[in-house]
Amino acid sequence: MPINSFENYPMSWKPVITDRKGAIYTQLAEQLAGDIRNGLLKPGDKLPPQRELADYLDVHLSTVTRAYKLCEEQGLICAKVGQGTFISSDVNTSDTLLYSNEEVNVIQLGTVLPPYNGNVKVIEFIKELLSQPDIQHFLEYRSPTGTYVQRKNFSTWAHTVNISAAPENILFAAGGQNAICATILGLFRPGDRIGVNALSFSGLKAVVKTIGIQLIPLPEKRGHIDWERMEQFCRAENLKGLYFIPDHHNPTTYTMKADERKFIAEIVVKNNIIVIEDAINHMFAGQNIPPIFSYAPNNTVYIFSTSKFLCAGLRVAYIVVPDQYHQSLENALYNMNLMVSPLNLEIVNRIFNSALLQELIAEKKQELINRNALVNSILQGYDIYGEATCNFRWLLLPSGWSGQDFEIEARKKGVQIFCADRFAIGKTTPPRAVRISISSPPDKTVLENGLTALKALL
Repeated sequence: MPINSFENYPMSWKPVITDRKGAIYTQLAEQLAGDIRNGLLKPGDKLPPQRELADYLDVHLSTVTRAYKLCEEQGLICAKVGQGTFISSDVNTSDTLLYSNEEVNVIQLGTVLPPYNGNVKVIEFIKELLSQPDIQHFLEYRSPTGTYVQRKNFSTWAHTVNISAAPENILFAAGGQNAICATILGLFRPGDRIGVNALSFSGLKAVVKTIGIQLIPLPEKRGHIDWERMEQFCRAENLKGLYFIPDHHNPTTYTMKADERKFIAEIVVKNNIIVIEDAINHMFAGQNIPPIFSYAPNNTVYIFSTSKFLCAGLRVAYIVVPDQYHQSLENALYNMNLMVSPLNLEIVNRIFNSALLQELIAEKKQELINRNALVNSILQGYDIYGEATCNFRWLLLPSGWSGQDFEIEARKKGVQIFCADRFAIGKTTPPRAVRISISSPPDKTVLENGLTALKALL
């Protein structure tokens, strides 16, 4: 038994070991997960120090360490150097932000869907393509690395977005999220740590929890990354990777400045850190700022999805990968069966070599400009962020509202939005804010109805 008495000791969590013959650390991990689910432990609660809990339970320190580690890899708890271990901020929110379009009487302003106004032209392009005799070859099994012509074509086009890469350094995936998943599975191992914005893409959170990778919120100052602390933080937290959406960051809409991208590149090169650069929103950004890849090409995996600006249903993403990571990432794509459809890839390849590409981008940009003008008109006077060509907006709520409460009440009014809590990483305290997808409604009338309902709540 422990020497010290804990009878009246104020511990935030007092688990009970019922079976000392089995693996005690798994019992502790299961109890911790259960107490979080049952609400006995809440987001932000501080857990007992490991030595203190080990003394209380009369077990070896390594038993508690393994239990905490297991829960940390599942995203349930997070450790902060010098502060302790806490229940993660997002344990009570879902990482799944994609809902069925068939929900009746719900205006979808939550899931970020692209404008579909160009799909008719894509269909006409596909019809013409299918009449060409060589297209039959793309209905057969093809190499998961695509054809040399497909890689060469993208390599040539990529110079327009400041990407210089040989055809041999280009891989393909069935959409941006699959590309992210393959990159993490191919280049990282359970227990590795990836630094991200304190509020980050929920799809990334869902992927890492299934693998045991830990997301670490980067230090911030006044809502943005604290660049003065960045390099020291990466070393102290032993970060193996960094993940960024430099253009129209999801969910805050922030676009990194060129000097910020250069600064990141200097840090990763100096410390041999892998950067996953998600360029999902690059084609809609107001400025064509060079990507992080252009400053650190040997450390950056550049993921360029066509879903938002070309056609969502074709599910094609290009991955520009350095030589040192190429084989591992190619193996991950092959072994996970995440290869892109050969027919879809060829359709996108030919659109990239046609006038239709710029036509589609221009039309979608104009649609976003029109919709954002409507947002600015209806929500005038509120703190709402996002450029004129951004798919979504970031609304800071007035006092009296929490993000979760506002999401719940909006849903009761028939409008789906997502609160900041869904994007929080680790012990991050979510701001009173919500993300509003302005591109998801089928037309401006539906968007106007949703925004009007939100304004009434505000």
